[in-house]
This record gives sequence, structure tokens and C-alpha cells, in this order.
Amino acid sequence: MPTTLEWYDIGWRLFLTVIAGAVIGINRAERGRSAGLRTTILVCLAASVSMIQVNLLLATAGRSPNSFIMLDLMRLPLGVLTGMGFIGAGAIIRRPRMIQGVTTAATLWLVTIIGLCLGGGQIGLGLTTLVLAMLVLWALKKIEPEIPQDHRALFTIRTTANGPTELQIREKLLAAGYKFGTWDIAYKGIEGERVLLLRCEVRWRAREDVSSTPPFVEQMRAQSGVQFIRWTL
Repeated sequence: MPTTLEWYDIGWRLFLTVIAGAVIGINRAERGRSAGLRTTILVCLAASVSMIQVNLLLATAGRSPNSFIMLDLMRLPLGVLTGMGFIGAGAIIRRPRMIQGVTTAATLWLVTIIGLCLGGGQIGLGLTTLVLAMLVLWALKKIEPEIPQDHRALFTIRTTANGPTELQIREKLLAAGYKFGTWDIAYKGIEGERVLLLRCEVRWRAREDVSSTPPFVEQMRAQSGVQFIRWTL
């Protein structure tokens, strides 16, 4: 980092900062994410300007012989980076069955790092990080849904005496490729009729989209003797 900056050095750093923030922002905006084009540019620009400010103040760093005060210039970019961590935490939303916004928070943090690199004059490092970030955001976005993930569901069924037995239900689940986590079964007499109540937790590996009900559940729903059946992710 040079101790003196010319106007074209500052302009070149700011130009690359806006380009880097815009490239990542376009990727987030086209997917409808909360941190879009303007947000990423502003975050990257704020980080870059903080490093440029540090660079401009390098000549005033240190301590004079007659002073006990030390000017620590790196507190400015470190404060920006810490503050961005709080903003990123605010972008994370926790829902009953999922957590959203983690990628958005990580992107904002990465944009801050890129801005610090470009503002500090590490152009090669900043642009290399930008290229790697785009590979992660664009290329891996297409690969990630193809990776099988662990899923769990709660399967509940109530049948009468002429409905499917416990053994038949187990065989259907195994044939569909499911494994059992828990298996609770109870036989009750309701209005003089013997009723089977089965509740089990099933596990399987599949791609990301598992929102639809498995076909065997609909097939069992149509069988005689099935009073109640439910599939809950």
C-alpha cells in the first residue's frame, strides 16, 4: 500500500469497486434476493472507501516523540467488517423448517472483503476473489440442487381390520426406499372395531425438491380400511 495516492489511483480503485459490486449484485438481483444490485454496490463501495481513507492517512500514522497517542488506522476497515457481520445477521430469517438468508449474509460479507482489497490497492487479490465468488454463486447454483440431501418425514396412518396390516405398511415403505427412524404402533378398540394406529419417522436421501407427497401415500389412501393417513415433512 503506497503512502501517497494520486487521483487516478483513487478513481481506478473506485471504478473496480463499483464493477465488482455490480457483478455480484446482478447475480443476486436476478434471483430476487434481498441484497440486490444497489445493496452490494453500496457495501463494496463503503469498504473500499474505508481502505482508501486508511491509505490517505498512512502518512499520519504512528506516534510523535512528545505524544502518548497512537493512530491505529486499521480500526476503520475492521470496524466496517464487524458492522457488516451485524447487517448480515439481520438478513438471516429463521422459519419453522428452514433457515433463509445465509447465502445473502455470506455474500454481503464477501463483498465487504472484496471492497477492502480493492480499496487497499490489492487489485489482483480483489479481482481473483470476485472471479471465485461468481463461480460459487453461478456455477454451484446449478450443481447444488443435484446433490442428494437427507430428508425426514412423519408418516401417520389409521386403519381398520380390513385395511393394510403393519407388515404390509412396512413393506411398502421399504419398497419405496425409506428407512425408519422411529416406529410407534397401537391397537385400539373404537366403537367395537379394532383399529390400528401407526406413526413412524422415515428417512431418505433425495434432491432438494421434496415438497410433493410420495405416490404410495395416495395409493394407500385409496385402499379400503384406511381411515386416516398423513405425510408431514
